[in-house]
Amino acid sequence: MKCPYCNEEDTRVIDSRPADDGSSIRRRRQCDACGKRFTTYEKVETIPIMIIKKDKTREAYSRSKLEEGILRSCHKRPVSASQIQNCVNQIENDLYNLEKLEVDSSELGEIVMDRIKDLDKVAYVRFASVYREFKDVNTFMDELKKLLK
Repeated sequence: MKCPYCNEEDTRVIDSRPADDGSSIRRRRQCDACGKRFTTYEKVETIPIMIIKKDKTREAYSRSKLEEGILRSCHKRPVSASQIQNCVNQIENDLYNLEKLEVDSSELGEIVMDRIKDLDKVAYVRFASVYREFKDVNTFMDELKKLLK
């Protein structure tokens, strides 16, 4: 494993333990050259899931794209990085539990909406405004009314 600080190839594992979600291994490593420590995660490789977009094109599922969307919706909100990671892990588990090789983007969007609602209400409304493509204030208010029920 390359050191992210000096790009040296020689690093060693100091500690290994299951990650919080139980589906990966967290490894603490130390670079033999510069002495700095860093963390890596090891996950089981799965068959890539294809996301069917609204225009019927297909693209490979991207964890980083999902994280970016959730990070954007949680911008300047009291949501920690670990809460976001846990949310992404839960969404991924939900996605893989569907046991499908192709998933509609609308189905993934609904899974994300359900999980974000539990994370932060403002983040939920932000995500919903982009996901549901609010056209005017009335559709925005309709979503807020659903949230308040």
